[in-house]
Amino acid sequence: MRTQQGTPKIWKMLLLLLLIFLVACSQQSTPPSMATTRPKKTYRDLVVGFAQVGAESEWRTGNTASIKEAAEELGVELIFADGQQSQENQIKAIRTFIAQQVDVIGVSPVVENGWDSVFQEARDAGIPIILVDRRANVDESLYATHLGSDFVEEGRNAARVMAKLLNGKGNIVELTGTTGSAPAIDRYKGFREIMQEYPEIHIIASVDGDFTRARGKEAMADLLKQYGSQINALYAHNDDMAIGAIKAIEEYGLQPGVDIKIVSIDAIRDAFQAMIDGKLNATVECNPLLGPKFFELALKVVNGEAVPKWIPSSESIFYPENAREILPSRKY
Repeated sequence: MRTQQGTPKIWKMLLLLLLIFLVACSQQSTPPSMATTRPKKTYRDLVVGFAQVGAESEWRTGNTASIKEAAEELGVELIFADGQQSQENQIKAIRTFIAQQVDVIGVSPVVENGWDSVFQEARDAGIPIILVDRRANVDESLYATHLGSDFVEEGRNAARVMAKLLNGKGNIVELTGTTGSAPAIDRYKGFREIMQEYPEIHIIASVDGDFTRARGKEAMADLLKQYGSQINALYAHNDDMAIGAIKAIEEYGLQPGVDIKIVSIDAIRDAFQAMIDGKLNATVECNPLLGPKFFELALKVVNGEAVPKWIPSSESIFYPENAREILPSRKY
């Protein structure tokens, strides 16, 4: 009789315990899932490290100003490092950013190669890298996105303009950017792609001008000593080298833009003034005002949003005819 009377009580107790267990499980499972949902960051929560190349040109100065101004306007905490044209300095800066546990790292690599190890360190630390302006020759898994120009197309555009200036015939000397840098490699390549269509145009010399005015002037002076009146045109990988070369051409006793046609890349304010003065025949735009877009991408990346692997800049070609009208509106 005791067993028959006790059985319903035992079942009731078991059911009660099961109910208590299920309720406890449901209460325990809800908070952890909520806790793992990270709140989205805002610009004012964002800490960004940026490893800049340096200040080798007016373009770079404009690029740096754009990044710093955008950070201030958006309320982003920016830790900025000037690499002074040294890859070693940039790598040290990136490792410092990793130690500081920033949210995102931006870098404009001074050269293409040699970044695998430090980029892997950032990835292992869970810190995404955004390439700004220049590429790095690494596996795509090691960076989140690349924001920058199509340097190959810039070289092609410069070649198209130059071919028209020379009427398809003449000798060109070339001042290239820093050896091993992405823009130097691509602007060299793109220019030659188009020039293959013009068998009577010859690139008789190509010299590293390191993207600086001083080196551009020095290199052009050497080219004039070597080739003199054989030179019909100059293709410079940036405006700063072209402006340095203009001084060398004048000192040699020739008229830049007339005796020697000149096409360069960047479209800085000084290039517009050179066109107004009749010393530069065209400049192909390379937009440095990347700050706002960079931080927009940084916020998306840190919040787990999908972004394209490459976001090219929108750019134009400028000529002397419109230079005076356009110059007042140029921001760099």
